[in-house]
Amino acid sequence: MNQVLIFKTSVNAQKHVQQVAALFKSIKLIKQWSFDLDDCDRVLRVVSLNVRPEMIENLLRTEGIYCEHMEYEL
Repeated sequence: MNQVLIFKTSVNAQKHVQQVAALFKSIKLIKQWSFDLDDCDRVLRVVSLNVRPEMIENLLRTEGIYCEHMEYEL
């Protein structure tokens, strides 16, 4: 079943979005993702199959991108 993860990030430029695209391309469990760079938290939304938030956080941090999972309830 798909899960939606929301993250606060430091992404503020297209080059960072391209970095993330390159990272996520090889991860088959990530089905869809997008940024809202107009939001003050520069939100990353990830639709995936059983990906732990810590994995996304650590992956982006290896590229020097701040990333913090944001808890929410539907």
